[in-house]
Amino acid sequence: MAGHLWTSVQAFAYADPDIVAARSAARELAVRAGFSGADLTMLATAVSEVARNIVRFASTGEVTVELLDRPRPGIRVVARDTGPGIADVGRALEDGYSTCQGLGLGLPGARRLMDEFNIVSEPGHGTTVSMTKWFDTKGRG
Repeated sequence: MAGHLWTSVQAFAYADPDIVAARSAARELAVRAGFSGADLTMLATAVSEVARNIVRFASTGEVTVELLDRPRPGIRVVARDTGPGIADVGRALEDGYSTCQGLGLGLPGARRLMDEFNIVSEPGHGTTVSMTKWFDTKGRG
């Protein structure tokens, strides 16, 4: 993972084009870090899902993506908003559950795509989603 020019990016999420910007920034950082094509796709998809939730439910927020060296190489994504919060986080993580006209696959899908996933939310005070994808060194030379 040596040789990268920068170790973190921050994207603000206000509208649909910001979802693409957050996804692209995360993907570019992962490319520079040497992540595999499959891991790049999983990371970019998970970032899209959490950024889309910010735009859809909170109107404004931010997505921060940073390279990790410890406890091992990886990428951490933190998506924060000051929206209405999630009343029932457990239900929000169930496939098919949605409070709008979506498929209810965004948060559960993001959780499956990442190695670590955590949500902290308080109704009326916003939501923070933290997710990590660890760098897989198996088979790399």
